[in-house]
Amino acid sequence: MGLVFRGAAEAGLGAASAADRPGPPDAVPNPTPTPPAEGADPGSSRGPGMVLKAFFPTCCASADSGLLVGRWVPEQSSAVVLAVVHFPFIPVQVKELLAQVQQASQVGVTVLGTWCHRRQELEESLGHFLEGLGAIFSHKPWFQLCRERGSKSWSCKATHWRGPASPAASGEDQVMLIFYDQRKVLLSQLHPPMALPDRQAGDTTASAGGLAAVFDTVARSEALFQSDRFNEGPVRLSHWQSEGMEASILVELAKWAAGPVCLFLACLLSLISAASSCRVFKLWPLSFIWSKLSTCEQLRHRLEQLTLIFSTRKAKNPAQLMRKANMLVSVLLDVALGLTLLSWLHRKDLIGQLADALIPVADHVAEELQHLLQWLMGAPAGLKMNRALDQVLGRFFLYHIHLWISYIHLMSPFIERILWHVGLSACLGLTVALSILSDIIALLTFHIYCFYVYGARLYCLKIHGLSSLWRLFRGKKWNVLRQRVDSCSYDLDQLFIGTLLFTILVFLLPTTALYYLVFTLLRLLVVAVQGLIHLLVDLINSLPLYSLGLRLCRPYRLAAGVKFRVLEHETGRPLRLLMQINPLPYSRVVHTYRLPTCGCHPKHSWGSLCRKLFFGELIYPWRQRGNKQD
Repeated sequence: MGLVFRGAAEAGLGAASAADRPGPPDAVPNPTPTPPAEGADPGSSRGPGMVLKAFFPTCCASADSGLLVGRWVPEQSSAVVLAVVHFPFIPVQVKELLAQVQQASQVGVTVLGTWCHRRQELEESLGHFLEGLGAIFSHKPWFQLCRERGSKSWSCKATHWRGPASPAASGEDQVMLIFYDQRKVLLSQLHPPMALPDRQAGDTTASAGGLAAVFDTVARSEALFQSDRFNEGPVRLSHWQSEGMEASILVELAKWAAGPVCLFLACLLSLISAASSCRVFKLWPLSFIWSKLSTCEQLRHRLEQLTLIFSTRKAKNPAQLMRKANMLVSVLLDVALGLTLLSWLHRKDLIGQLADALIPVADHVAEELQHLLQWLMGAPAGLKMNRALDQVLGRFFLYHIHLWISYIHLMSPFIERILWHVGLSACLGLTVALSILSDIIALLTFHIYCFYVYGARLYCLKIHGLSSLWRLFRGKKWNVLRQRVDSCSYDLDQLFIGTLLFTILVFLLPTTALYYLVFTLLRLLVVAVQGLIHLLVDLINSLPLYSLGLRLCRPYRLAAGVKFRVLEHETGRPLRLLMQINPLPYSRVVHTYRLPTCGCHPKHSWGSLCRKLFFGELIYPWRQRGNKQD
């Protein structure tokens, strides 16, 4: 299988050998691992003549000669080089360092081979020393990587030593050298294949499953990278090292101070949560009001967010850490937008102007509604209505408008103070202010809601009555116990009374339907405005701003896969590839890291909405218990 893989690789790379030409990266085949033979030793499952893969960090390309330290992945037939140990060193100290790293990271870090950078003429004693290290640090296969002096040529071979007494029996494997950016691989998070972007011309996206071991090895070996390259310790290493020790000190101080702050805030939030769950607030009127107001739902959702953010529990995986970061950035942005809105309202004195304009606007709306009802009480659009029912309904709704205007004028001295307190709520965030605005709109349009409920109930009663009487004419009836329509024989008196009732309901239906249609349109207008406000609130609550910022500034942090670019492909030389990270698309970032919302608003399909409107069922702006959403 190894020979087949090598032949396929050479055939696939034949057209892409001219890697120095300008243009897009050449397409190379995905280096799919070859599984070891059944019953073979994982450490020596590769026979002579097989193709192995060696992942080498680009930061070590100019390092001095030494030992290659990393992890051997037998199921992938690949070696992940993590660092280079420089001369001089003591083998015992190197083994102690590797044991410490393996205990801290739970990664089988070992010496994979030797690295030789021929900046000067290689001394013969150093060459013998490099060859003899295979007996001290026994590993199968033993990699020998060398960079030629004064050129860009590299040589790499993997040797299987059969024993120290028979070096002639050793065999060599062909090695595919793959360079990778250690910093990007360490800080990136590889996503599953379902998150991979579409393949483009000239690129070949590698399988995330085959490269998961490489990303996992580098990520879990962070303890090895914490040692400074300028450290005067017994072992000198070359690997990626973050710059700026002062920044690291500031980060450590911030972490040290964040512990007591998070503990204090967590205790305070737990007290608030315990007070909100008191038995007094679970009584019927308060529980019903709290479950229907958008402000209460948003405050409950914000309390859950803050509890998760300031929790003293450490995140178990990168997904939980990303969720906490997204919540923190979302809350900070929400509060910043709220403070900006509050400063704008105070600077322009818009709250006083809004309070002065509210009463005239309410009077104007009431006047327009009165004109609308007077138009309905006449001959709207030339339609001949039932005059008695029309007059009763019109006067009934006019009386409700009179009551509502009286209530607004009674509350007029307190409107400005109420609006000032609503404006101060923007300190808790823009979403809280928008939720309060939605509730205020619901309170100011409560008379329209009452009109809609009255009209819908009358219309629904007539529709159900007509459907029942229509079944009576056909000799059918509704079986309540079995929830189905059964056949039934009716008397002559029942048919006569049913005919009279059916005729009365049919002639009264146009008048009721017209009132229901007008008030339903007004109600849908109010619900549409509230729906836009709720969409904006849900957008602020659920948008993963931190993940989007990472995707914009550091796209390698969210990796959707990798692509390979050919660096060198010559006969007699190892195939050298450069592994580059493909970032996750923005749509997949939003879909993967989208935050949960309060979810108290219903999501009706168009078919369900039209069915409810036709049969006169009430459309509430909140989700009812037991509702089956389409």
